Amino acid sequence: MAPSPVIRLHPDDGVLIARTTLMPGVAVTDGVTTTDRIPAGHKVAIRAIAVGEPIRRYGQIIGFATAPIAPGQHVHTQNCGMGDFARDYAYGVDVQPTPNFDLPATFMGIRRDDGRVATRNYIGILTSVNCSAHVASMVADVFKKNPFTGDNPLADFPNVDGVVALTHKTGCGMTQNEPLTLLRRTLGGYARHVNFSTVVVLGLGCEINQIGGLMKEQKLAGRLREMEIQEMGGTRKTTEAGVAFVKEALVDANKVKREEVSASHLTVALQCGGSDGYSGISANPALGAASDLLVRHGGTVILSETPETYGAEHLLTRRAVSREVGEKLVGLMRWWEAYCEREGAEMNANPSPGNKAGGLTTILEKSLGAMAKAGSTNLVDVVNYAEAVTKKGFVFMDTPGYDPVAATGQVAGGANMVCFTTGRGSVFGCKPAPSIKLATNTPMYRRMEDDMDINCGTILDGDETVQDCGQRIFNLMLETASGKPTKSESFDFGGAEFAPWVLGATM
Repeated sequence: MAPSPVIRLHPDDGVLIARTTLMPGVAVTDGVTTTDRIPAGHKVAIRAIAVGEPIRRYGQIIGFATAPIAPGQHVHTQNCGMGDFARDYAYGVDVQPTPNFDLPATFMGIRRDDGRVATRNYIGILTSVNCSAHVASMVADVFKKNPFTGDNPLADFPNVDGVVALTHKTGCGMTQNEPLTLLRRTLGGYARHVNFSTVVVLGLGCEINQIGGLMKEQKLAGRLREMEIQEMGGTRKTTEAGVAFVKEALVDANKVKREEVSASHLTVALQCGGSDGYSGISANPALGAASDLLVRHGGTVILSETPETYGAEHLLTRRAVSREVGEKLVGLMRWWEAYCEREGAEMNANPSPGNKAGGLTTILEKSLGAMAKAGSTNLVDVVNYAEAVTKKGFVFMDTPGYDPVAATGQVAGGANMVCFTTGRGSVFGCKPAPSIKLATNTPMYRRMEDDMDINCGTILDGDETVQDCGQRIFNLMLETASGKPTKSESFDFGGAEFAPWVLGATM
């Protein structure tokens, strides 16, 4: 039997979701036929909704009617907008014990001398300032495989995944308070990252973000090699010294061996980008099911993108293990409200044009779908941007909604893998952590199959349940952690996407 042309998400909803594009005259429920063209992934009203009345999806408020809406009409930006409503934070009322598996799943990981476990084995080149970015790239390029000739400078080092330069656009011309602290915390997190066997940091020499200050503040003494272009004698000499250092480091880096380890060593960053109306129905809930599995196996998942949790935070505070944890999340929302007011922006400036074209109308609707990536387990901690994640289970990190900036913070916090859902078709990588791409719908998966690792559109097609798809995602997590390359790794994504959060004035 063919699947219904629409998807009902909750009995209390006044809208249904179009499974494919619906033309006028299509019956969507008893007594209701479409009066407008309803694009795929968009909403159709199934009852009359008066001006000012809440519009519900997932059983939750996603906005308010800005014009009278009749049954069968298209519900989108032309008749649905933001509005104030009370949120019941009910701290901790939904907290439940998380049942753990007696025999945790395993993967083939790389155990470091300090006991931490890596999923990849890179040599990293960090920069203290944008002025040293080009030199860092010159060093890394010496060790880059040529896709046209097949020449591979790392052919003799099969246990090394690559040499990557992570450059950025700041480090000077900045105020020496929160902006500098944030940058140094991010760089420190990467310098300590378990997926780096060795790290060298390159600076110019006269920047505000002095390498000495970075190393002292982040307690990096003995963890990395430092080089300053001015002290080394310029571009050529610094590049030659950097290349010589990497060649020496490759010998030790190649000595690693993979061994069977518990899935509890996995810390997965949860991301979504290029979202559409299906994101909260297929890929995000399926990733949530995989997240629940990982947490039950003793692992950790990190949800972020604070502006894309706005309006749904009350569903997370109910799962907070303490009032303190829940109130920290609410405090982040108040900071973002004040930040937007100060900058003359508004929280509903997100969704993006692409999100709206895909069927998302308000930030409330987007947030409700986005938070599904974190599954259903307890919220055990809330941390600041790029702060080290030390607790096992479901953790929330404060980040912007912009994917590269958000993922950079999560990886700085210790994520050794990224799972990234997309409906419109994002392309992304996040070295040194492998990035798995999850497509929300089958047409996009088929169109961009070279970039997508898993098709979650099978849920919409009626071929698979959310739980079954979540199990597939979890299995791929283990395979990827064991060394299986992701689609983004096949294109060498992950260096250019390094993007620390820039705060404050540029001086």
